[in-house]
Amino acid sequence: MRRTLLVVHHTPSPLTRELLEAVLSGARDPEISGVDVRSVPALGATIPDVLGADGFLFGTPANFGYMSGALKHFFDTVYYPCLDAVAGKPYSAWIHGNNDTVGAGRALESIAAGWGLAQVFGTVHLAEGGRDARERCYELGGTVAAGLSD
Repeated sequence: MRRTLLVVHHTPSPLTRELLEAVLSGARDPEISGVDVRSVPALGATIPDVLGADGFLFGTPANFGYMSGALKHFFDTVYYPCLDAVAGKPYSAWIHGNNDTVGAGRALESIAAGWGLAQVFGTVHLAEGGRDARERCYELGGTVAAGLSD
């Protein structure tokens, strides 16, 4: 049985886009089988996207110590309609910010806890880009996808 990993992200800058690509590369590693990876921008993600997913990855920049407005809008839109359908499903997240990603992480983890999601990889907090950040994002994507694999 194939499973779906839904990657909901807000990646407005070249750097956040680079981190998304690393996450997707890890999730689509050739050694991982039976997982369809769907990447959907936060402003385009819908209730059916969430209901059709077996696991989640969320990506956002930290804006003023909080997740992006686009990712917040996604959660505002889908939270209650999906409340009873996602409990126990795995998730993780990555957050990029120049100085304060902690508030964004706390908010995202609070929403996930309210949904009853199971965090399977600690939230990746990134202050910079570069090779190390890409490797951490690759590992994040690969770990969450492998957990859904056959």
